Amino acid sequence: MPAPESPTDDQAAASLRALVERAASDLAARDARTEALARYKPARRIVVVKTVESLEPAGRAWRLGVLLLGTDGRVFETGRITRAVTPTRSQHLSAQVEQRKAERRAAVRGHFAEGEVVNYGYEPVDLSTGALQAGEQRLLVRDGRALVRWGTAAGEVRDLAAYLADRAELL
Repeated sequence: MPAPESPTDDQAAASLRALVERAASDLAARDARTEALARYKPARRIVVVKTVESLEPAGRAWRLGVLLLGTDGRVFETGRITRAVTPTRSQHLSAQVEQRKAERRAAVRGHFAEGEVVNYGYEPVDLSTGALQAGEQRLLVRDGRALVRWGTAAGEVRDLAAYLADRAELL
């Protein structure tokens, strides 16, 4: 059973949610550059008809380092990224090169504009106080502070307000 919520963590969680809302409204007011969000749709076979894999549009977001801030205010942990580019013919290079070409091709099939940056495989961030206290995702609260885990190690955390300000300046 999780530890009881302390008032400071409740306040930090509310502050975190307010920071995210404020960042989204500031970026929207500045008309900052957004990137496409997409859902991966695998290839499948229905009787004799075979469909090909594609990336279907799922919205727009601002890329803020390890976070994607949706234009609707939702927050995601970054996943995979590709660019919608019609790839050249297969040259039987390494498996990784061929996989990247397949991802680009899937983005083109999703009707993204040529050259558009497409994010997929991202994970939603739970902004509830309990989830933020658990510290198992990129956004967390600890000792009454709103933090972001910007690296893979447990100690690589940074104040969320400063992180969002730095990343928003880059857009």
